Amino acid sequence: MPKYILAYHGGNAAESGMSEQEEHARWEDWKNVMGQACLDEGGRVGWSKTVRSAGIAHNGGTNPLAGYTIVEAEDIETACEIAKGCPILADGGSVEVAPIGEMTAPHATAA
Repeated sequence: MPKYILAYHGGNAAESGMSEQEEHARWEDWKNVMGQACLDEGGRVGWSKTVRSAGIAHNGGTNPLAGYTIVEAEDIETACEIAKGCPILADGGSVEVAPIGEMTAPHATAA
């Protein structure tokens, strides 16, 4: 079955006035709803840097990554349905859903 990464962007639980325990419980509840579909519950990530050919930006970019989860689903629509339960949505954030595939060289040339 295909795997998908759910990449979280934005959101600010601290502004909701929710305690850390309540916030943790929301994420645990979602993990329980996902059940076997959740292959890697992932987690929050730290402040990122963006690497480009012109150098490294130390500001996390225009839409910094806040965390991730890896799920298994029949198709991307099913993965999106799983993402609709993500607690970050209630905090003003978003979830980007993308298939995880093996890296291949699409235009490899013979030497």
